[in-house]
Amino acid sequence: MPYPSDRERDRPWVMRTYAGHSSATKSNELYRRNLSKGQTGLSIAFDLPTQTGYDPDHELAKGEVGKVGVPVTHIGDMRTLFDQIPLGVANTSMTINATAMWLLSLYVSVAQEQAEAEGTDWHEVVAKLAGTTQNDIIKEYLSRGTYVFPPGPSLRLITDMVAWTVSNVPKWNPINICSYHLQEVGATPVQEVAYAMCTAIAVLDAVRDSGQVPAEKFGEVVSRISFFVNAGVRFIEEMCKMRAFTELWDEITRDRYGITDEKQRRFRYGVQVNSLGLTEAQPENNVQRIVLEMLAVSLSRKARARAIQLPAWNEALGLPRPWDQQWALRMQQVLAYETDLLEYEDIFDGSPVIEAKVNEIITGAREEIDRVQAMGGAVAAVESGYMKTQMVGSLAERRRLIEGGEQIIVGVNKFDTTEPSPLQAEGAKAIETADPAAELEAVEAVRRWRSERDAAVVEESLRKLREAAKTDVNLMDATLACAHAGVTTGEWSGALREVFGEYRAPTGVSGASAGGEAGVELAAVRERVKATGEELGERLRMLVGKPGLDGHSNGAEQIAVRARDTGFEVVYQGIRLTPDQIVAAAVQEGVHVVGLSILSGSHLEAVPAVVEGLRAAGAGDVPVVVGGIIPPDDAKILAERGVARVFTPKDYEMTQIMDEIVNVIREANKLP
Repeated sequence: MPYPSDRERDRPWVMRTYAGHSSATKSNELYRRNLSKGQTGLSIAFDLPTQTGYDPDHELAKGEVGKVGVPVTHIGDMRTLFDQIPLGVANTSMTINATAMWLLSLYVSVAQEQAEAEGTDWHEVVAKLAGTTQNDIIKEYLSRGTYVFPPGPSLRLITDMVAWTVSNVPKWNPINICSYHLQEVGATPVQEVAYAMCTAIAVLDAVRDSGQVPAEKFGEVVSRISFFVNAGVRFIEEMCKMRAFTELWDEITRDRYGITDEKQRRFRYGVQVNSLGLTEAQPENNVQRIVLEMLAVSLSRKARARAIQLPAWNEALGLPRPWDQQWALRMQQVLAYETDLLEYEDIFDGSPVIEAKVNEIITGAREEIDRVQAMGGAVAAVESGYMKTQMVGSLAERRRLIEGGEQIIVGVNKFDTTEPSPLQAEGAKAIETADPAAELEAVEAVRRWRSERDAAVVEESLRKLREAAKTDVNLMDATLACAHAGVTTGEWSGALREVFGEYRAPTGVSGASAGGEAGVELAAVRERVKATGEELGERLRMLVGKPGLDGHSNGAEQIAVRARDTGFEVVYQGIRLTPDQIVAAAVQEGVHVVGLSILSGSHLEAVPAVVEGLRAAGAGDVPVVVGGIIPPDDAKILAERGVARVFTPKDYEMTQIMDEIVNVIREANKLP
């Protein structure tokens, strides 16, 4: 039934899918195809070398190019990425953090070129640019791990971007305060709200204190701060979380910053529903999970998302195909255009149940915000390891509940009998695969790019960037000059690495424990670990390694915590290690097993490199196990190349994984 003519229907949110892979050319084809299907915004996934400031031919980029997103190495790639997509009318979200200033500069530069090619004033086009750079480095230290520089210089880059965009690109959101990944690594709703607000306070304080924005324009800064959140399947709680976010943001911006304009205080957020909550087992169940999670951020009019992007049903298996992304887009379109969702005022106003839950979250968040502020704010709480330890501990508790059956995951720890899935029938191509030739092509392309540009202009622009970084001048102009000169992503980041240095964030493992689990099974494995160590004459030692650029470390951290709780001595040095570094640590520490964690899809390159490195170092008898999103065919290849065991998301019971690792050690040492 059509909605009544006297009732104004709300405008739908911006609809996106998170996409990008292999190359700028292939990603551009995908974007234009998605836009033709009714998608109203673009959400760019960049590959890990681009996110962490490396060119495709860097040692750490091996096996990572084009795997989890599109490689953008210079302005030529950005031109290709947006070929036939006019940036003056696009709405583009870029998931980029440490190198956000660089990618925004490339984007702005291409917009200038497009305007000049059309004979229009590029200043007018740039002023119309709409979209978002994620640019939240605080959560990178806590979750995804794509940070580069220490917290201080990272906050300086964010501050410069915010100040520059307010004056030059007024419709652009220079930062997404991103609590999405905090939920993925264990945050409760209270922690998610509190730590996101602490990050926002750190950014706003830094911009205010920098003196780059006049006091009378500070409301414009506040109005361009956006948020990017996660929505889990507990959709009532998640909806209450969003109402709590909205109320608390209004309170903070009014009371702490004196913003009197209600419109400038509006809580503006986009959302992607929970990707890490999707299951490899019975993946068709992910469809209903995605729909329910979408309701969490759309049902409440007062706290409705401004932009929504949905994962595909098969993202726990690998890279989704265009058809899978179309399915996810159609879910949004059915909700927005077929239902009556957008015809009513907020349907939860006056509900005592909702009000009580919202107040509970707000009260808890205020207490945690005060705790972090007393430590000196978000940056201090990162540097001390406090927030990371809280995340690791929360995730350990969540896993304990799942493993103990107290938190039910349908198809995983309950109702796990299933009929064969036609979506994964034999012969069906259930996922997209990145072109293995893409990396080689990217390596050749960047070397060709370097050889064909004006080297003197490049070096001069990099010199000016380094000199500017040593002062307190805003770095956007120097970065834009680098973009126009043909500087590469690795060169821009390298110049700033020289000035700012690099950083290794606290892992949070030493202070966390799955102490709630003291059951029979854990005790039995602990006894096996102790007994095996006695048979070998020393305590069992396990090295947990993260090779390559994959910074999703929560799996590795949980393995490290559980291994320690079962009696292993654990060596865990954090993320972003080369195979050679992992091998050297394994040999130096005399470990009995090496456990590798990879979620980026680079397992066929990185894991065999570690196995072969151990053999070359005379430690070929040290077994290697690996965990990650690894398709069955790839698991067979890894086994053939010497990997002792492969664990995937369906192996969710970590105590059982520990038991199997003891078996691996006993087999390697020829113990019964």
